[in-house]
Amino acid sequence: MRQNLSKLCARCGRTIAWRKAWARDWDAVRYCSDGCRSGRQEAVIVALERAILTLLAGRAREHSICPSEAARLVAPEHWHPLMEDARAAARRLAAAGAIQITQRGRVVDLATIRGPVRLRLARSRPLSGP
Repeated sequence: MRQNLSKLCARCGRTIAWRKAWARDWDAVRYCSDGCRSGRQEAVIVALERAILTLLAGRAREHSICPSEAARLVAPEHWHPLMEDARAAARRLAAAGAIQITQRGRVVDLATIRGPVRLRLARSRPLSGP
């Protein structure tokens, strides 16, 4: 029965699929990997979440940002190593409903998509013309 269940990693926001080995402990599973469980860079991800929301707050509602902009805001000289953490911060914010992750203008799931993405504030309802 539980085979169809999934949940999100508490640190990075990736999808965790149910496994038979976790049958007894499924309710206690919170992390997708040992790296996420250790939480070594939790402060960096929180800083990236704040940077994403700050950047989006300064833009018009229909505009978006690249995750690299948040990484550059947090570490201007050494932003490239933070890119996976920036994507993790975006996944967490999307899971919370604060932002949407788009690719070519369409909302996508960052856990399954590859390639460049954009981030925008979540829209409460679809935009419609007058």
